[in-house]
Amino acid sequence: MTAKQKKMLLRIIIASVLLVALALSPITGYLRLGLFLIPYFIVGYDILLKAAKGIANGRVFDENLLMTVATLGAFLSGEFAEAV
Repeated sequence: MTAKQKKMLLRIIIASVLLVALALSPITGYLRLGLFLIPYFIVGYDILLKAAKGIANGRVFDENLLMTVATLGAFLSGEFAEAV
């Protein structure tokens, strides 16, 4: 396993543990949203960066932008675990 793959696996494991802990927690409201953003950015920041770079380079409708729009829609509808 390469160093890049090990780093990605570690990010996925950390985000998964946080996701399960948050899904089982009784926290509500904006605090819940803020806490769900932590695993979202841990596991998905590279997709967000690729989406932004794609827009800047004129490749607007690629899979990274579509994934970003889908996760933002899930956050807006209150499905925080689904978004992550």
